[in-house]
Amino acid sequence: GVIAKGELLLVDEKSELMRKMGQKTLRIELAEPFDEIPAVLAPHALEKAGPSTLVYTYDTKSERTGITRLLNDLAAAGLQLADLETTQSSLEEIFVSLVHEDAA
Repeated sequence: GVIAKGELLLVDEKSELMRKMGQKTLRIELAEPFDEIPAVLAPHALEKAGPSTLVYTYDTKSERTGITRLLNDLAAAGLQLADLETTQSSLEEIFVSLVHEDAA
């Protein structure tokens, strides 16, 4: 269960909570640095995280993640990949987001 300020916010199994509320992040390291994210990539809501790094956050419960389209659009923009890394939100991050939502 998740309790904030003495109030029970949510009761669920850890794995189910991670499935329902978790997000994944795809960190894309490009072969060359870039100044601005190309306009063709705008629909993907990417964040620039360094001179040659893009970050794409996607919903784990979504039927489609959009990764295939993103990779195709990267290739169409002439950008070459150097590395890819995925991370998943932790239980602590989910807890903090729940408590933050409840406070708002």
